[in-house]
Amino acid sequence: MIEFLSNSLNIPTYALNAGLSSIILGIVSGVLGSFIVLRKMSLMGDALSHAVLPGVAISYILGINILFGASLFGLLAAILIQFITNRSTIKSDTSIGIILSSFFALGIVLITFARSGLDLTHILFGNILAVPSSEITQSFIIMLIVIGIVTLFYKELLISSFDPIVSKGSGLNTTFYHYLLMTLLSFVTVSFLSQVGIVLVIAMLVIPAATAYLWTKKLFHMIVFASLYGALSGVIGVWISFNFNLPTSATIVLVGVTGFAISFILSPKNNFFTKGRLLN
Repeated sequence: MIEFLSNSLNIPTYALNAGLSSIILGIVSGVLGSFIVLRKMSLMGDALSHAVLPGVAISYILGINILFGASLFGLLAAILIQFITNRSTIKSDTSIGIILSSFFALGIVLITFARSGLDLTHILFGNILAVPSSEITQSFIIMLIVIGIVTLFYKELLISSFDPIVSKGSGLNTTFYHYLLMTLLSFVTVSFLSQVGIVLVIAMLVIPAATAYLWTKKLFHMIVFASLYGALSGVIGVWISFNFNLPTSATIVLVGVTGFAISFILSPKNNFFTKGRLLN
């Protein structure tokens, strides 16, 4: 199918793969990132994106799919962060910093110890132009799973995101939905690890959702806007990097943040011009 499209559109296969991958990533980022932004969990997302590194290394050493090992360590990191926060006077941002740095350091040590062909630079920054068709298929399946679960638990996620205290008081298991999001976040992080890398995956999760938040008032509209904007940013970023020989993942993020900067100034929620904030 990809070969057919490549020949029909006269586009190199690797560029077409990168475009499809960026569209899938944009859609997933919009769906999941909307909840991450609303719950003020962007820093948690950053922590999990780094915490999966030991799982990647162990999976490579054992010769198993990195999806299993990395997801396990991502979920373990979320549990430890919550445990430290709930069982001590340490604030959540401090516990996130501790777990992020320690898991990331462990991952670097394990990769060095393995002395294998595992490229740390590739994991950190990704290479979306080298994404094989098999990874696109895996990412597409992850996208369907994320959309399916969010659709199934949309009402519960909506209530617990906007008012966790009231939802907990009404008997809703907020802890379950918290870890559900953390599990999905781990899967998404691992799925796109080789494409945009650990460093940039969190930007793709946060920037489209933050941009959509500035223009919308309803969660459903925010999810749709963020998904479309994430996909569009990906396609434009791939096109620019392909034509001007720039780092693809970084270009995608810069395209996305450019739209955010424009939205920050012009959106109805901020509108610096009408509210006189630009010069104040």
